[in-house]
Amino acid sequence: MDFELKALSPVQASQLAVDALVVLVPDDTQGMDGADALSELVRDASRRGDLETGVGKCLSVYRPQGLKPVRVVLARTGDCSPAAVRKAVTAAMSGLKSSSVKKVAVLLSGMASDQPTVHSAMVAVADSTYAYVTTKPSATARAIRQVIVGVSDVAVARPAFRFGLAQVAGIELAKEWANRPANHATPSHLAEAARKLGRKPRIRTEVLGPKEVAALGMGAFMAVAQGSSQPLRFIVMHYQGGSKGSAPVVLVGKGITFDTGGISIKPAAEMDEMKFDMGGAASVLGTFAGLAELQPEVNVVGIIPSCENMPDGSAVKPGDVVTSMSGQTIEILNTDAEGRLILCDALTYAARFKPRCVIDIATLTGACVIALGAVRSGMFANRSDLADALLAAGDRSMDLCWRLPLDDEYAEGLKSNFADMGNVAGRAGGAITAAKFLQKFVAEMPWAHLDIAGTAWKSGTSKGATGRPVPLLLQYLSDLQGETGAPKKSRSGGRTSRKA
Repeated sequence: MDFELKALSPVQASQLAVDALVVLVPDDTQGMDGADALSELVRDASRRGDLETGVGKCLSVYRPQGLKPVRVVLARTGDCSPAAVRKAVTAAMSGLKSSSVKKVAVLLSGMASDQPTVHSAMVAVADSTYAYVTTKPSATARAIRQVIVGVSDVAVARPAFRFGLAQVAGIELAKEWANRPANHATPSHLAEAARKLGRKPRIRTEVLGPKEVAALGMGAFMAVAQGSSQPLRFIVMHYQGGSKGSAPVVLVGKGITFDTGGISIKPAAEMDEMKFDMGGAASVLGTFAGLAELQPEVNVVGIIPSCENMPDGSAVKPGDVVTSMSGQTIEILNTDAEGRLILCDALTYAARFKPRCVIDIATLTGACVIALGAVRSGMFANRSDLADALLAAGDRSMDLCWRLPLDDEYAEGLKSNFADMGNVAGRAGGAITAAKFLQKFVAEMPWAHLDIAGTAWKSGTSKGATGRPVPLLLQYLSDLQGETGAPKKSRSGGRTSRKA
């Protein structure tokens, strides 16, 4: 959809030729005290109690007298916090899914036009209207084509608008690839998506196949891939926004495009959801799509080890011992603990970039789902400054995470009689022991691990990818340049229009 940033007062908004106007209304109705028809509508609806107080409460009016928009939706935002704005916009948009609603305006000028208000509203519009159609021709595609974001001061709001564009682009690309069925999202398909991103400014992509991976000695990665007829792909993406010598942030995304569990096969119930096991890879692709929009002055490397985990006659077996790229040997006690096996070789590979830090993202453990549910991603880090920065980025982007421990004692269960380590350590503290396994491959690099098993997708009637943690990652990378989403040069004029 096309987003346009425009300076709009209530008077100007009331004369827009749009199919729907969404007006965000704080509990104190600040900014709506004029004598125009729209302000009077807000005050009258509030005074009569037709527009109830409470975040997300809405009142819809069809062809209101004195106003040009076909529909006007008043939506309460409470204290105007980012979470309240997101809830209010989501509630308002839920009633605007008619095929006749193609052009929408969202009026924010009654609130401060700061970053959380603007980009929260943009992401909420996109998220509430998203529709997956790639393999479902009967699905109703998103009807809305144009969204005007009305603010009081375009110059103040423009950095937040650009950040919102980046978030929407990144989240929607991540959703698209995570939602695709495994036969439409093979490792080769992911590689092509990465190559396509490589045609964008400042991004280049290289893809390694089985021969190159074997030459690198990635025995753990190859072991997982050997049971599938789909060839593995090792994808490396580079975003060059900073100076040539500046150390990059390396993002490593788990790219298991389908996980049967291998020989340690999973139960059949809900196994279809294992197409989402490449949610980490999807988030790296989405983050690079966001970087292409945002163009921050940082260097980023994205690494995606991608393969299927299948149980054919050549599949790795429980008890097999493999040699990782680091030279450490691993006894594979459970073939369903495959994500850590492909990630460990990718983490070793990441060291060649002499990174500022490495962040791996993976739908790694069911234990993390039990610990944190679907609200926060699990976060582990070997440096407190990195952990604090990720926590702050999660809070600011409303893509929350929570730090979990990495005490050395948790690694005791990984000891093996037949290799340098086993790949599992029992049920207790499973998310932590998985992180301790990965930590064995990061040496002295500043490193964080995001376990997104509970946050990467939803089950049930709302089954589908969430696009997380793209917002967190973009926020973190933007924070590194000092000012979130700030453009290098401000544009003049009262309008900004971009497509996400």
